Amino acid sequence: MTHTVPEPLPKPDRTRTIAAFVITIILTSFVAATYGFGFYLFAQIVTDMRKDLGFGYTVVGTVTAAGQLGFLAFALLGTWVSTRLGGGTVTIGSAVLCGLCLVLIPTTDSIVLIGILLTILGGTAASVYVPLVEIVGRVVDYQHRGKVLGLISSGTSYGVFVNSLLVPSFVGSGNWRGLWYCVGLGTLAVTAVAAYAFKRFGLFYSPTHDKHDAAEHTDQDPATDDTTSARAGWRMVLVRWVVIVWIIKFLNGFACMPFQNYLSPYLREGLGFDIDFASQVWGVIAVIGMGAGFAVGWLSDRIGVRRSMMLCYAMFFTSAVLLVVAPVGYVPMVSGVLFALAFYPIYGLVPAYVSKSASGAAATVIFGVTNVTQGLGGIVGNYTAGFLKNVTGDFMWYYVVIAVATVVLGALVLQLPGEGSADSFVGRPAPNAVPDKESSHV
Repeated sequence: MTHTVPEPLPKPDRTRTIAAFVITIILTSFVAATYGFGFYLFAQIVTDMRKDLGFGYTVVGTVTAAGQLGFLAFALLGTWVSTRLGGGTVTIGSAVLCGLCLVLIPTTDSIVLIGILLTILGGTAASVYVPLVEIVGRVVDYQHRGKVLGLISSGTSYGVFVNSLLVPSFVGSGNWRGLWYCVGLGTLAVTAVAAYAFKRFGLFYSPTHDKHDAAEHTDQDPATDDTTSARAGWRMVLVRWVVIVWIIKFLNGFACMPFQNYLSPYLREGLGFDIDFASQVWGVIAVIGMGAGFAVGWLSDRIGVRRSMMLCYAMFFTSAVLLVVAPVGYVPMVSGVLFALAFYPIYGLVPAYVSKSASGAAATVIFGVTNVTQGLGGIVGNYTAGFLKNVTGDFMWYYVVIAVATVVLGALVLQLPGEGSADSFVGRPAPNAVPDKESSHV
């Protein structure tokens, strides 16, 4: 059966601009659904579900851990499938699976089945994210990818914000099941629109056909041109900057995830703040996070991704240090502001760097593995934080570890070549690539 790869959309025309705008909104909504609903909604209404279904906190811990395992498994599976079926197919399929799981949760009283569905939801958060770099590279011009991926990375905060609007009305009336139906049907409706848009803009394709498309412009036999094949993508592990990116993502998970997971316990149990103050800190983090990704992404398109990453890690370092040396008065609030300004953008800056330094199957595989290393880092970090708390009796020491980790992260960023430079680019050159705005070194 003969297939053709869709031609790249023309750079300056109105169609490409519309495609970039529509796909950006769709991908942001997918992240909002898979992370905001799939990961965080259960945590917000678990008390009400426990009262109704009668399960304990041991079950809650098991389900939460299973969600992390689902994330890792789907990150690997999504990478493998994307290199064969295409990123568009995997993204839409993941969104459909997410919507179905959300709708199915309120249909059962079995906590085992609910646990399985939540595990799959944790997985869709990874698999929907894996192809983003490749998809954005196809529809968004090089010079705008930082802001676009920054906005998409902030999708989680939009999902959490929607949760905060819906939870009081549904849970207040004792209808937690209706809440799951609402977000699930909403996700499926958005996915239906997205599927039409993906087809309209030519985002359903098979990466294996990129090889034949590339061969039309060269003297190479398609069967021997591995530049954009799945195997070529896996060989990128031999490239130095790719390994550095994977280490950076591991340390992001190691430092960022425990920072937020243990922030409230540290504020309330370790520092003696009341629940109202802790809630205010989290409210500030959520509000700032809604715009931080886009703002810093916009900045990265002007000063370079690496400089923006260094700025984020500097703010992250300061945030951790403030919680160690002066956690009094409104200082933790300042720490929360700095954390939000660093946390949400950094999850867009790394894929922005990859999108400007790799293309095709190579970009999908590289970014797919970053999700795995990030998940592993989160598991190791959360375990280490709990271990230190048990040994020292104080969460403060892990914030010391976080501060040290951010210094290491800054040093690693300095080792990265300029994005899109001859030293870094992997895969078939993007048709609209422009020279790197940075010099070879920060």
